[in-house]
Amino acid sequence: MENVINIFVKSIFIENMVFAYFLGMCSYLAVSKSVKTATGLGLAVIFVLGITLPVNYLLENFVLKDGALAWLGPQFATLDLSFLSFIMFIAVIASMVQLVEMVVEKFAPTLYANLGIFLPLIAVNCAILGGSLFMQQKQFINVGEATVYGLGSGLGWFLAIIGIAAIREKTKYSNIPAPLRGLGIAFIITGLMGMAFMGFSGIKL
Repeated sequence: MENVINIFVKSIFIENMVFAYFLGMCSYLAVSKSVKTATGLGLAVIFVLGITLPVNYLLENFVLKDGALAWLGPQFATLDLSFLSFIMFIAVIASMVQLVEMVVEKFAPTLYANLGIFLPLIAVNCAILGGSLFMQQKQFINVGEATVYGLGSGLGWFLAIIGIAAIREKTKYSNIPAPLRGLGIAFIITGLMGMAFMGFSGIKL
């Protein structure tokens, strides 16, 4: 249980997808102009990471990696399909994103319109694929740990985009020099938030 909590906390604060690895920055900067749209995209990212990581974990351990197909019979014990990891991971991610897109369009058409092209672009959001590749690298011992890591990574991305969206809404009423308005001040804020999150790296888990 303690190990699961450690994975969850580390994925949110210490190994934050945005501030530690700079993944998903395009959506992070483009959709963070208002808290409402940032919340919608952030929840979508949590859902997609929370679903795709356990699915990709099972795919990796029972289909793709060397010897994973031994459960089919001894003749498959030496089969190695790990070269298909990228394309299979992306296929799973694209399928889940398509599901999210259909649900959001059905039940929240206003949010769907506000998110625009960035909702389907979750499929190519490097934070989503990064989560699956980090999962592969970390070699979690069971699907539960992979799921917790996915949810924690999604929550970390959610907190990052909500935080900058709230700050950017406030900056609309601030006296910012004209050359820095828009993306300029957003980059500065992101850098400062990244430095703040670096403080969590001192936590010993």
